[in-house]
Amino acid sequence: MKKLSSFADTRIGLFTILVVLFWLKTLLAYFADFKLGVNGILQYFILIFNPLGTTILLFGIAFYFKRSRFFYPVLLGIDALNTLLLYLNVIYFREFTDFMTIATMTGYSKVNQGLSGSSLALTNVHDLLYWADLVIILLLMLFRRIHFDPRALSNRLAFSITSIAFVVCGLNLMVAEMNRPQLLGRTFDRTYIVKYMGVDFFTGYDLVKSQHINDMRKTATPSELDQVRKYTKAHYAAPNKRMYGIAKGRNVIIIHLESFQQFIIDKKINGQEVTPFLNSLYHSKETYAFDNFFHQVGQGKTSDAENMLETSTFGLPQGSLFATLGSDNTFQGAPAILHQRAGYTTGVFHGNVASFWNRNNVYKNLGYQYFFDASYFDTSGDKATGYGLKDKLLFDNSIRYLQNLQQPFYVKYLTVTNHFPFELDNEDKDPNFQTTNTGDTTVDNYFVTAHYLDQSIQEFFNYLKKTGLYNHSIIMIYGDHYGISNSENKNLASVLGKSADSWTDFDNAQLQRVPMMFVIPNSGNHGYISHVYGGEIDVLPTLMHLLGISTHRYIQFGTDLFSSHHDQVVAFRNQDFVTPHYTSVNGTVYKNSDGRVAKLNQRQKKHIKADRKHVINELRLSDSLNEKNLLRFYHPTGFKTVNPSDYNYSGGLKREKRIERKLGKKSTSLYNKNGNKSTVSDYQTNAPEKNHKSTDSNRIKITNPDSNKN
Repeated sequence: MKKLSSFADTRIGLFTILVVLFWLKTLLAYFADFKLGVNGILQYFILIFNPLGTTILLFGIAFYFKRSRFFYPVLLGIDALNTLLLYLNVIYFREFTDFMTIATMTGYSKVNQGLSGSSLALTNVHDLLYWADLVIILLLMLFRRIHFDPRALSNRLAFSITSIAFVVCGLNLMVAEMNRPQLLGRTFDRTYIVKYMGVDFFTGYDLVKSQHINDMRKTATPSELDQVRKYTKAHYAAPNKRMYGIAKGRNVIIIHLESFQQFIIDKKINGQEVTPFLNSLYHSKETYAFDNFFHQVGQGKTSDAENMLETSTFGLPQGSLFATLGSDNTFQGAPAILHQRAGYTTGVFHGNVASFWNRNNVYKNLGYQYFFDASYFDTSGDKATGYGLKDKLLFDNSIRYLQNLQQPFYVKYLTVTNHFPFELDNEDKDPNFQTTNTGDTTVDNYFVTAHYLDQSIQEFFNYLKKTGLYNHSIIMIYGDHYGISNSENKNLASVLGKSADSWTDFDNAQLQRVPMMFVIPNSGNHGYISHVYGGEIDVLPTLMHLLGISTHRYIQFGTDLFSSHHDQVVAFRNQDFVTPHYTSVNGTVYKNSDGRVAKLNQRQKKHIKADRKHVINELRLSDSLNEKNLLRFYHPTGFKTVNPSDYNYSGGLKREKRIERKLGKKSTSLYNKNGNKSTVSDYQTNAPEKNHKSTDSNRIKITNPDSNKN
């Protein structure tokens, strides 16, 4: 103890002790309070290592103050403030399963409102350990067991400590990028930044990002919105009169097919259909399908697809709009439009954690009233993978919530089982389905999980038909993005009847097709497969017009797929594009008819140049709209700006049941229509996990997936 006291009597000694103590209480937060989804030895090493760099950097600032009367207050002050930051994140995480951003801190009143009345309940006994070191150090100083060191230190020592800190941070970032490529570029979950780089780094990173966004938004003017409005107004495609309103007043059920590409439709492996049920829907006279429909996502992948679906604006050129801007942006999306104009109840069913892709915040800004995430479902044992609840169980377990929603409702199901690396428990595999044998496990497994997804949807449709919801709904089914990446497409080539040697960038572009189907029962059996070219940006205006809701007043970059004025130039996020006749990849133009590099005459070159200019312009305007939050300047007739504080995603079923009791016989829920009897037993699934007993001891940790394919 005497040696330790003597060591603490030196400035470098006290500095070292405080750094170690803060490092230990950061680890306490990591393992006792934060749910960071750590997997593997390397991630554990990174987690243990990551607090050191930023702690040394921040605490080392004290060495720039030579006099002891400044050094000690600065050092202890930095320790106290950093502890406060850490502890506030602990409390915030316990309530919201998220970390405090700069926007959260500056909007303290909102945070305080969210935590009021529950702050005491959010504390734990071990919280004393976050503050004990500071109290003990101060007491030791007060009773002169630790003495102030009056010796002045050179600036060289201060610079050396700062340099060491930067080296440690650099090594941390290098190892983190090796394990999680594009860590800072994609930022699809704040948990990732904390897991790999620590709370201090995340706060600094968020500060820089917030400042950049604020700088852009400070310079934004309503005149910039005028440019966007002028473009979307000129680009607007009037609806097809025959299709307009054919689904008016119906429930909207959106089924989001994770990583599902169009080439799987009608595909046979060893003489067996991979997706027999989806194939039957695709060819049904009740279905309007599109076979030249492309995903248009960027680094935001699934979140970009959702953004285009809900808002008809593009994702960002880098990173995810949901994760980067979604907490603060003004949206005029489908949930709010349908609720305000047609009285729809809105909700999402997703078996992953709510914070992934920042959905717990973005959905509120979009106007979703309900978000049934992993916390609403039993994810114990083998019922879930690292990506969330298995699809058959998601559909099955959702019924107890779905049946209580007031109709008409707008609900979205986000499936996850057909996700890279496409792994499925043996008990979930169909023994009668034999997949490919390409030697590439990703390709071979892809058909297995797609087959499972197909069975999941069939079970859900059986329920819809049995309960009568089917006849009163429009079911939209779409693929969010590719499953097999360009780097593996050559291994897929033989399955598609091509050779790997002849595979080109043109083939990669063509494989970006994803399914797009509108199933509209009792609409006259006029369904067909359209060869019109379109993309995810076109979904919202198409759906709204089918529901009989005009989109002319809104700012949307897509156009109605059924309209004769629909724009068939499909822009990719990297500025490549596809048209009915040509495909442009990295500046090379291919003919769609034969896949060869096109020999263009002057007229054709002029058309391609115009299309390229059009693509660049619409992407630029969409980025300006979102990055500068220009929609805050726009107030279309009949639209009330969404207030995210109106929504709380805890206790969703209780809220809906209160509404049901209040409405009484006027309730439009399926539960009421069924004579106040549950329809849960009407759902039939062959999911083997239904028969497995669950206990807290075998509860699986659903983590944000670490694959850069997500």
